[in-house]
Amino acid sequence: MSKPRSTILMPVFIPTAIVMLLLVVGTSVNPQLASGLFVQVLEFTTETFGWFYMLATALFLMFVVVLAFSPYGSIKLGPDHGEAQYNFIEWFAMLFSAGYGIALLFYGVAEPVTHFASPPLSEPQTIAAAKEAMQIAYFHWGFHIWAINGVVALTLAYFAFRHGLPLSMRSTLYPIIGEKIHGPIGHAVDVFAILGTLFGLATSLGISVSQINTGLHYLLPSIPVNTTVQVIAIVLITGLALISVLAGMDKGVKRLSILNMILATALMLFVFAVGPTIFILNAFMENTGSYLGNIVERTFSLQAYQQGDWITSWTLFIFAWTISWSPFVGIFIAKISRGRTIREFIVGVMLVPTIFTFFWFAVFGDTALNMIMIQGYESLITEVQNNQAIALFKLLENLPFTQVVSALAVVLIITFFITSSDSGSLVIDSLAAGGRSDTPAWQRTFWVLILGVVASALLLAGGLQALQTAAIVSALPFTVIILIAMFGMWRALRIEGHRNQSLASDNHLPPHLLKLDAWRDRIDYMTQQPTRDKVLGYIKGTVLSSMHEVAEKFAETGWLPEVNFDEVNNRVVFELRGGDNVEFWYEVRLSENKLPDYYTEDMASKLPQEHHYRAEVYLRRGGQTYDLYGYQPESVINDIIDQFEKYLHFINVSPDILPWRMQAHDDDITLEQGSVFDK
Repeated sequence: MSKPRSTILMPVFIPTAIVMLLLVVGTSVNPQLASGLFVQVLEFTTETFGWFYMLATALFLMFVVVLAFSPYGSIKLGPDHGEAQYNFIEWFAMLFSAGYGIALLFYGVAEPVTHFASPPLSEPQTIAAAKEAMQIAYFHWGFHIWAINGVVALTLAYFAFRHGLPLSMRSTLYPIIGEKIHGPIGHAVDVFAILGTLFGLATSLGISVSQINTGLHYLLPSIPVNTTVQVIAIVLITGLALISVLAGMDKGVKRLSILNMILATALMLFVFAVGPTIFILNAFMENTGSYLGNIVERTFSLQAYQQGDWITSWTLFIFAWTISWSPFVGIFIAKISRGRTIREFIVGVMLVPTIFTFFWFAVFGDTALNMIMIQGYESLITEVQNNQAIALFKLLENLPFTQVVSALAVVLIITFFITSSDSGSLVIDSLAAGGRSDTPAWQRTFWVLILGVVASALLLAGGLQALQTAAIVSALPFTVIILIAMFGMWRALRIEGHRNQSLASDNHLPPHLLKLDAWRDRIDYMTQQPTRDKVLGYIKGTVLSSMHEVAEKFAETGWLPEVNFDEVNNRVVFELRGGDNVEFWYEVRLSENKLPDYYTEDMASKLPQEHHYRAEVYLRRGGQTYDLYGYQPESVINDIIDQFEKYLHFINVSPDILPWRMQAHDDDITLEQGSVFDK
């Protein structure tokens, strides 16, 4: 199927385009006025709503922790029979590249050194200051930012892959406003998501390009450090990002993500090996314990009794920055997490990146502190205070192979820039298209270019402070949206809990016991393994005729049944509708599996095929893992009725309903001409 010429959703695109146009034109016409306005807006937002950012972040963290340990943790982000699309290494590599690689490279050395020189509570440049500096760095880049990204990604993946709604922020509000997500409210939510993503990514790219510029100047002193060079760098690297975007998720983004992971790990292990290795290990353990021991106090600390802008420049900025581009990170993580359980998702997203982050800061941050406190490299403090972007390169200057490793670091920063730009553009393109992924190439190209233009405009208007302001302000409305989405998901999970209880309740005899001699047929089936043609013939014959018989009876009572055979996917589907809420679905699908382990080599050699075929039952939420083959028509009919009775029980006890439209997201289904869904 060819891609449409355009998938842009105008009610989302037009407001977004107007805001971007006003920003770019306004900052270009009068950069000084824009810079002053950014300062005033930043002060007002942080002074008035700082408490709200901190409270919301705490709620996000508590939500994912509770969810991971709840019974809902076993629910899959997709059909019950769904499998993870990427293996663990690929999954983590893409998490790392999309989420915070730029931040680690920029702040890995700069933040601990800055806090050591000017700690918010301790005496500067003391042992207490060193401990506080590392504790703060762990706090800023630990569980909290991944809770923010995790909540957004989890709600998106759940509603998209479990319930077949668009992979868009509007879908997370379905339990609260229902089908109105497709109207003005849903459009407004996606507009805020796009703007937040744009400004958050622009901030990341601005930070990244300043470090690229500094690194190039360090390697080639003839290259100056100024805004002009940084804008030129944005233009050049955006061109590379465009190539990756046009290659697609699997070819471009995945390969670059794995390359990033390899280069970043190699850089970290190099510093670990040639630096103060034992000191790093000791500090890593101590810092982790200190972080865990003070996490509650720091979570709610706003320094209400201290005067100064430290909390604004650091904690509020980092959390708001994370919130602002969480739609990008969330949608990206959701796309690569289909098929995982909620618990597996939370453990993966919360623990693995956090542990890696802690070790990264121990390697780079504690190595820098060791150089200052033990080796006497005190000038590093002044150099970092003058230009945070130089911190990593000044650290590498005191280690072997300085030029080679510094060049590797610049390449790594560039590749992180590219992966952030290309994956961010894919996400923005999807949001602007109402959650669709089959967008034409020109749209993805457009968003890559727009992202570069916005980052350049903000840099020209006020440098990093303008980027910081845009991130914090754009995060405010989106924080409210995430809180509503969090409430909506909890409500949806409660509904699904009612559904699970209803499906678990069964007061009927198993179908195979309804016919006294059925056990003989079932033994033959289990020991002889029917061929593919036999199982398919059973589905097209016994099961299909049984469904028609049930449909005729329901039609007599005023219900609306429909029976279809899907030739493309070798399945029969029984649908039953009644009233506004009842949409029952019962499907029997031909499935192919490897022969069971209990078949010996001698037994398997006597079979007519190398695979095991089943007539598996599927409901709206996915495969039910039981096989109908060998059941008599009466048993098939009773199984349909039993499942429908459980469904009616769910409708009666559930506080609300959810859509179950996951067919388009089912990896086992091909939506082609001839499929019952090709309508």
